[in-house]
Amino acid sequence: MTSLRARIAALLIAAIVTVVVLATLAASTALGPPSPQTTMEPVAQQLQMLAALAESEPERMGPAGFMIQPMPAGGTGDEGMTGFLRAGLARTGRPREAVVTRLAEDVALTASVRLDSGGWLISPVPDMSPPPGRWAVLALWIALIAAGSVAVALYAAWMVTRPLQMLEDTAGKIGADGVLEHIPETGSAEIRATARALNRLSAQLRRAMESRMRLVAAAGHDLRTPMTRMRLRAEFIEDDRDRAKWLADLAELDTIADSAIRLVREEASRDGSEPLRLDRLLAGIAADLEPMRYPLEVGSLPAVSVTAGPLALKRALQNLIINAATHGGGARVMLSREGDQAVVTVADDGPGIPDEVLGQVFEPFFRVDPARRKILPGAGLGMAIAREIVERFGGTIAIRNRAPHGLEQRISLPVTTG
Repeated sequence: MTSLRARIAALLIAAIVTVVVLATLAASTALGPPSPQTTMEPVAQQLQMLAALAESEPERMGPAGFMIQPMPAGGTGDEGMTGFLRAGLARTGRPREAVVTRLAEDVALTASVRLDSGGWLISPVPDMSPPPGRWAVLALWIALIAAGSVAVALYAAWMVTRPLQMLEDTAGKIGADGVLEHIPETGSAEIRATARALNRLSAQLRRAMESRMRLVAAAGHDLRTPMTRMRLRAEFIEDDRDRAKWLADLAELDTIADSAIRLVREEASRDGSEPLRLDRLLAGIAADLEPMRYPLEVGSLPAVSVTAGPLALKRALQNLIINAATHGGGARVMLSREGDQAVVTVADDGPGIPDEVLGQVFEPFFRVDPARRKILPGAGLGMAIAREIVERFGGTIAIRNRAPHGLEQRISLPVTTG
């Protein structure tokens, strides 16, 4: 029981049940019937007078509805009531021998009092014991209390935690661009205030995202003109070595600008998704990369379908495979299905990534060794673009170092059924 809603419901149920049980005990103590010992004393006093009358004038007992017989009344003896009657007779007069019996379960009690003149006076006595079926009634009463307590507690807990549930649901609906969906501002004052605050936050996030996208796109676009002028000027450098260095740096700047623009486009993209065969997509990527002579090995590719944008997902997987082939000395690609997830594994035997920076690989412009910028192509945005695309289609990317060396990238996407 870890959720706040469950804890509140349990607390309310315990409080309601405790209060009802205590109130029931207090009511039963205050309003319950008197004890048999208390009620039997007036009965014993009446029986003393009847016994005295039966001993002096026995002929009057018959017309009055009482019997005198040589043996006590038949039936099952009630030891408790017999003891109460004998004690009552002793307190209201002289002690007499008496027996209380019951002929059947639903028949009233009968008292038999021994007379000094011989014989037994037979008289009915009131039954003060609880009614039959009392335990079933008590069980029903407790069940009704428990059911009502659970219903009230669950409703109260739901009302109390509804704003928190709204926050959780809203956070789960954050889109790939980091913007929240609009929340209807209805319900109680607290819920309306929570929805209003979340909508304001969503609007601010949307403006911040749009501003960042415009800034990066504009910067990448505006860099093209000065870089073109610089490239033209570099062509007139007489020293071949210096000219080659200038052109290489300008090509890298051009790559960085293009990659930044692509990243912004992926974040802002709303390309439609469609069912596609992931095994065929991977086979097509391998065929496209073969003429480029990337060291690539394709393993098992079982038939698995996912829902995604074909071009975007192809670009993401191709980035990851090229990254492994380029930096890991060769890539091995394998497809498998694990439950409701399609898993693409891209492994290499390269040097891997230091553990202390492993969590930064998906940051834009991240490179393990900045010195390699002069040797290896790219702008450090391939991993960031790949994660943006995969997460947009409900997937995840995990990366870990392999033993004794190498890197493994696992791309998981929900399987499309039907």
